[in-house]
Amino acid sequence: MHAILLALLGGGLSVFSFAPFGWWPLQYATLALLLHLLAQTSSIRTSFLIGWAFGTGWLAAGVYWLFISMHQYGGMPAPMAGLAVLLLSGFLSLLPAGAFAFAAWMRTRCTLPHAAFLLLVLPAMWALSEWTRGWIFTGFPWIASGYAHSNAPLAGYASLIGVYGIGWLAALIAGTLLLVRERKAWIALPVVVLAGGMGLQTFLWTQPHGTPISVRLLQGNVPQEIKFDVDQANLTLRQYEDLMRAAPADLIATPETALPLLLHQLPEDYLPRLAEFATATGSHLAIGVPVSDSSQAYANSVIGIAPAETGSPKLYRYDKHHLVPFGEFIPFGFRWFVNMMHIPLGDFTRGSDKPWPFAVKDQWVLPNICYEDLFGEEIAGQLRAARADGTPEASMLLNVSNIAWFGDSIALPQHLQISQLRALETGRPMMRATNTGATAVIDPHGKVAALLAPFTLDTLTASVQGYRGTTPYILLGNAAIVLLALLALVSAVLIGRRAKHH
Repeated sequence: MHAILLALLGGGLSVFSFAPFGWWPLQYATLALLLHLLAQTSSIRTSFLIGWAFGTGWLAAGVYWLFISMHQYGGMPAPMAGLAVLLLSGFLSLLPAGAFAFAAWMRTRCTLPHAAFLLLVLPAMWALSEWTRGWIFTGFPWIASGYAHSNAPLAGYASLIGVYGIGWLAALIAGTLLLVRERKAWIALPVVVLAGGMGLQTFLWTQPHGTPISVRLLQGNVPQEIKFDVDQANLTLRQYEDLMRAAPADLIATPETALPLLLHQLPEDYLPRLAEFATATGSHLAIGVPVSDSSQAYANSVIGIAPAETGSPKLYRYDKHHLVPFGEFIPFGFRWFVNMMHIPLGDFTRGSDKPWPFAVKDQWVLPNICYEDLFGEEIAGQLRAARADGTPEASMLLNVSNIAWFGDSIALPQHLQISQLRALETGRPMMRATNTGATAVIDPHGKVAALLAPFTLDTLTASVQGYRGTTPYILLGNAAIVLLALLALVSAVLIGRRAKHH
């Protein structure tokens, strides 16, 4: 029982390795604790419980802020909201639990040597469980272990094997640290891995494209409790119009659903006034607003307004395609749960998963909305598809978000850290326009180049250089780390058979 409690505690402490704390070396210690506990037992049942406890502590501590959205803004009773967070964490933790139960079965069935179990099997199963969490039931990859290393030596591997590959390397280092007690020579492996990551950070697979553009990213800081209030709507519309028209820029972007009315509910002269400003100043506008195509079809969208050379202004539309369960679509059988909350616009329709970027001078900007930038495989796939089917190749990424749903919590810096990994994986700058934070510009090396203070009404002005080219991650996506993990498991089996034979 004490091993299970230790695993629960270790998983919970792992939250300090992520933003805003940034104690990334702590993750090596907590993963080493997990691997040590798993190595001490040959029981499949105990391994399952250790993996489940570690995962539950990890997720519950990392995404506790879901309680804020359900209780404070959704009106769900506090006990039910707290229970929902625990149930979600426990349910998703069945993945590492099952993975480590399988690892224990492999160990006994294949008579694996201790080193092979620690370095080949356990890190591979950890990576595969995190990768699976990223797509099963539409995916919930928040606080995947690799995100903790956005500003650490392992960040250099993001352009090769992505965030799940970094998580695999972190587990590999943790396993090696356990072997150092037996043989000092093992210390060479983490030294080489960390040095390799630092070296890779000096290399960029992409190259500057075109000329830099001037950017203004708007942070309206509209409190979530009044964001969709009818009496507040006109004030919000006026605020964002004033922010957009305050100064020209090549690109001016608002947060997600900055305009709290459906597109057809806006005052008749609202968009024409903005289009007139865009044409007069040469500005391109990217505006977050929900769009209704029919009485039963609602999209979470970005509307783009480009300067008009002649006639009507050019319009662009991007619809969010990877929707948030319970927040933007209702999973089958869970309407009763959603009905316990009072969240507007909670059942959207999906947009195309192969969006076109929009042009700003000689740059091409590929937008994504809030939760979508958790899915690096999808963004890499969009960039990969552009090279295959002739779609203009995006030279910069734009995320528009509203995570005011989660209050003044660690969700905001965590989301910034997620965007840093997308920049690293794709070798492109990422711009973030958010309601309450973190509004930022991230360079292709994953470094935050400019940042607004959260929970302030402000505008972030910056010059952003576009980049084009292909990283290995764009070409292969998550297939690279899945293949590496499977090769590690096959190698462990072969080593086990050879050891058994001798």
